[in-house]
Amino acid sequence: MSVSIDNFIKAIYKNGVDEKNDTKPGSIAKKLNISNAAATDMAKKLATRDVLHYEKYQPLQLTEKGTKLALNIIRKHRLWETLLYKLFDMSLFEIHQEAEVLEHQTSDDLAKRINAYLGNPKFDPHGDPIPDEKGEIHTSNHALTLSDSIEGKTYTIARLMSDDKEFFDFCALYGLKLGSKIMVTNQFQFNKMTQVSINNNTLLLNESFTNIIYVNEINQKQEDISNSNYKLF
Repeated sequence: MSVSIDNFIKAIYKNGVDEKNDTKPGSIAKKLNISNAAATDMAKKLATRDVLHYEKYQPLQLTEKGTKLALNIIRKHRLWETLLYKLFDMSLFEIHQEAEVLEHQTSDDLAKRINAYLGNPKFDPHGDPIPDEKGEIHTSNHALTLSDSIEGKTYTIARLMSDDKEFFDFCALYGLKLGSKIMVTNQFQFNKMTQVSINNNTLLLNESFTNIIYVNEINQKQEDISNSNYKLF
């Protein structure tokens, strides 16, 4: 497979599991910054290889073969992100950019070795699940988007679902990272904005941010234990 094919089927898979996106050729073209015609031509080509199902004006659907190929690429990408983050303490944006290149040059055997070295991680530094060598995801993440969180409740950040440098620069500036505790102080439904408190900072986030920040609720028992441990140490 070529880099362009890898990126095409990966984009279809990722859009397919994101309910806020779709897999129509035009949407995939926009994601990959290619023309609609180029996306349609690629879809027709891959349909003849049993990688996807193509029907004019309809969303693209990966076949079983196509899904396994996509997950294998994603596995290599997320393993590289995890390794780079562990070894070099690179930023979340930097590890993504490097993994975009390395994923295409990585054999299945090397991916297996990286996975063993890392101790078989289930999630990468962004909180994204890492498929196993069979292209399967066994972990479940019940996190909800920050935009769907409830005013007055406290959460921990479970996933930062983006590849945008500006977003990650903002996260680094205010300490938005996996495991960070964040309290939702206001939900402005009409304006689709969320006010949160984190690291003694009050932030007002718009929907473009809150839709890609995933959180898990901290229940009162967990909060009490956390506070108790804090007092002890």
